[in-house]
Amino acid sequence: MSIALHRVTDVAPPPHSRVAGAYPSTDLYDAYSIELPDEASGDPETLARFVFARSPAWIGGLMRVRDALVAGLGLKTARRLHRLGANGGERVGMFRIYERQPSEIVLGEDDKHLDFKLSLLCQPPGEAVARRRLIVSTAVHCHNRLGRAYIAVIAPFHRLIVRSCLRHAARIGWPPRQPAG
Repeated sequence: MSIALHRVTDVAPPPHSRVAGAYPSTDLYDAYSIELPDEASGDPETLARFVFARSPAWIGGLMRVRDALVAGLGLKTARRLHRLGANGGERVGMFRIYERQPSEIVLGEDDKHLDFKLSLLCQPPGEAVARRRLIVSTAVHCHNRLGRAYIAVIAPFHRLIVRSCLRHAARIGWPPRQPAG
């Protein structure tokens, strides 16, 4: 497989994404793109479930540290959010599903300190790109000083995690397209 298929690129958040304009103001708004091989699924929910179920092991350790630090502040922990999904909630991993479209899924969570939405958008090849791409965009809206302090601390980790999850998914091999049926 081409090394280009493992390259994660910082991109401008797509203006046609469902997270564009999701909040009156954003405290973090970014997007990352990776090429999808021809044989990979183009279903955004399948890709989201794949990426988040197979994240690098070190991310679990980082999330446990995060949970230990924020639990005393009354914020939602990753463990609690995963349990919500295990109880039959509409979730992908720890993220609530807000919206499904044929080429995009919007995930996220609301909490007392901030709200965020995460989009996985499958962009077809066209004038701007030669191959299909998966674009992951994140929009965060903080409610208070705790939210702004939190996002200032975790923003570098967020960027590292998103890039690492996408690279890891590419390295282990994207889920295949399902035959038309």
